[in-house]
Amino acid sequence: MAARYAEELIDELDHKPLDRALLSVIAEDARSRGLGPIGDLGAGPGHVAAFLAGLGATVVTLDLSPAMAAIARHRLGLAAVAGSLTSLPFGRDALGGAVAFYCLIHLDEDGLDAAAHELARVVGAGGPLLVAFHVGEEVRHLDEWWDEEVDVDFRFLEAAPVADRLERAGFAVEAVLERASYPEEVETRRSYILGRRRTS
Repeated sequence: MAARYAEELIDELDHKPLDRALLSVIAEDARSRGLGPIGDLGAGPGHVAAFLAGLGATVVTLDLSPAMAAIARHRLGLAAVAGSLTSLPFGRDALGGAVAFYCLIHLDEDGLDAAAHELARVVGAGGPLLVAFHVGEEVRHLDEWWDEEVDVDFRFLEAAPVADRLERAGFAVEAVLERASYPEEVETRRSYILGRRRTS
């Protein structure tokens, strides 16, 4: 699915002004504080990382799919690795900040706990975090996606439990936003949580 996914979604930020604005906040925050690279985690083909890089940020991308990481590396020229959100291949405090757009939705409860603690491990003190996800309690399963056979679940999440997980892991939650879908998107409500790795 990697090549088709990139074809369909690599320019999706063009019609997402709130996403661009929030990503700009992360890039400026990390730059102004002199923090390390921003991790685009669950990055898919790397389009979010490419946007951040276009703002002058140093970015590294990670995706579970080696094919996705290869597209980010070869097509977009990004530093990209394959790996899991629940066992990130980065050292403690290796990242100056992180974004995780629409990837937590593929984790079960234990996976969400593990991912929150891994994010807190790899993001250095004071580093910003921005996560985005579909809002709700349902699980949508796909057997077919863009004419390809797949076996994938999309778990909708409520903001309060996600924020609680991040707080328990070591982040101070600074803002929680919710918006309706744009006309070009699947019709779901979207939530964003902006946090910061606590210094103690």
